[in-house]
Amino acid sequence: MGKPTGFKEIPRQDRSYAPVADRIRHFDEFVIPLSEEQLSAQGARCMDCGIPFCHQGCPVNNLIPDWNDLVYNSDWREALEMLHSTNNFPEVTGRICPAPCQESCTLNITDEPVTIKSIECAIVDKGWEMGWIKPQVAARKTGKRVAVVGSGPAGLAAAQQLARVGHHVVVYEREDRIGGLMRYGIPDFKLNKKLLDRRIAQMRAEGVEFHINRHIGVDIPARQLIDEFDAVLLAGGAEQPRDLPVPGRDLEGVHFAMDFLRANSKVVQGVPGAEKHLISAKDKDVVVIGGGDTGSDCIGTSVRHGARSITQIEIMDRPPEKEDKDLVWPDWPHKLRTSTSQEEGCERMWNVLTKEFLDDGNGHVRGLRCVKVRWERDEQGRMQMHEIEGSEFELKADLVTLAMGFVHPVHEGMLEELGVALDARGNVAGSTEGKRAYRTSIDGVFAAGDMRRGQSLVVWAIREGRQAARAIDEYLMGHSDLPR
Repeated sequence: MGKPTGFKEIPRQDRSYAPVADRIRHFDEFVIPLSEEQLSAQGARCMDCGIPFCHQGCPVNNLIPDWNDLVYNSDWREALEMLHSTNNFPEVTGRICPAPCQESCTLNITDEPVTIKSIECAIVDKGWEMGWIKPQVAARKTGKRVAVVGSGPAGLAAAQQLARVGHHVVVYEREDRIGGLMRYGIPDFKLNKKLLDRRIAQMRAEGVEFHINRHIGVDIPARQLIDEFDAVLLAGGAEQPRDLPVPGRDLEGVHFAMDFLRANSKVVQGVPGAEKHLISAKDKDVVVIGGGDTGSDCIGTSVRHGARSITQIEIMDRPPEKEDKDLVWPDWPHKLRTSTSQEEGCERMWNVLTKEFLDDGNGHVRGLRCVKVRWERDEQGRMQMHEIEGSEFELKADLVTLAMGFVHPVHEGMLEELGVALDARGNVAGSTEGKRAYRTSIDGVFAAGDMRRGQSLVVWAIREGRQAARAIDEYLMGHSDLPR
C-alpha cells in the first residue's frame, strides 16, 4: 500500500449527513461527501493486510485495496477504470449498499474499517464530473439477439455486458420507467434517479434497446420472446410480498410497503397523475411491520409526509448492540443497526406479533392487537416462537405498511406460461456454477438476480447479472471474454 502505517496515523472519517430538521423537508439526497484530501487520507488507511478479506465481503469482488491505493495517490481515473472492471453501477452501490466489505475489513476487528463505500462513491461521482465515463460501443456486432425481462440491477448489468460484446439486447420493463426496484422502490432521498437516467442514456448509446410498459406474460406472451430471440434472461426480481393473513387484513389503510413506496416515488419523480394514487401518512399514526431496509424506507417516507407518530415493530429479538468479533468476523454480523430514517423519528419495538387489525367501524384500520413473544430453541436446535401469556396490547394506527420481505417471484403470468422449473422456495431454479450456470429448465432461457436467488441486495443482483451475461455469451458464441 502507498502508506503502510496510514491506519495507525490517520483516524477514521466518513461522510456525514444534513441535520434531521433540514433533510426531512424534502426527498433529495442529504449525504455530505468528504473532500478529495480527506478521501486520499482515508485511502491511505487501507493496510497491507496480506489477505484482503474485503474481497470476500464484496459480492462483486471489487478490487478494493487497489483503488484505495490509487485514490491515496490521487490517480482517480485509473481508480475509476479498476472500479468499473467489477461493478457496472458503483454510483448505486456507493449509496445504497450496506457495505459488507467494510464489515470484512481487517481494521473492523477494532471497529475502525476503511471507509470503502464512501471512497467507491467518490470515485464514480468524480468520473462523471470529469466526463471520463463514456459509452463503450462494441467494435463488432454478433448478430445475436437477447431479450432481458426486468430492468433492475441484474437485468441492467447483464444488458450492458452483453451489448458491449456485440449482442443486440432488448430490455422489457412492465413499469413506465426503467430501473426496476431502484426506480420506484428505493426512495429518492437515498438514490437520486437522475443517476439512473444517466446510466440508461449511456446504455442506449451502447446499443441497448428499452421497452417500457411491457408486461411479459400479460401484454406480450412469454413464448414470443423465445421464438424471436436467441436467448432470454429472466431478471424480474422477487416481487411477491410476504403477507400477514390475520383478521382485519382487508381493512382500508393496510398496505404492502412497496405499494406505499412506489406510489410516493412516482409523485416525487413527477409521473403524470401519480398524485391520485398517493398513500399519504400526513397527520396519521403509522405502524411499520418489519425491521429491514424496506421498513426503514417506509419510516423515512412517513416522516417526510408529516406523520403524527411512527412505530416500527419486529417479531424477532432485539439484536445485540455489538457483535462478538471472535465468532463472526469477517462475515456479516447480526447486530443492532440504526438507519438514517430511524434516526429521524420512530419508536422501535421487538418481539411483537400482530394478532389482528382493528376496525374503526367504517372499514378503516384504527389499530393493531398485538402480543409479546419469546424465542427458544427446541430439541433439534430450531428457534420456536412462544406467545407470552398476559402480554396482549393495542397499538393505535390509521396507516399500516407490511414490510416483511418478499417470498419469491410472481408466478402468475410469465413463469406459469413458460412452465419453468422452480426451486423449493418458489424461485426460478438454476445454479451459478458449471456448464449450466444461470440456465433454467428451458433451453436458451436464463435467470439471474432475485428471481433466481430470492430477495437480496442490489450488489448481489449486479454480480448475478454480470455472471449471467457471461453464461449467455458462452451459450451464444461457444466462448466468452466477459469477466467471470
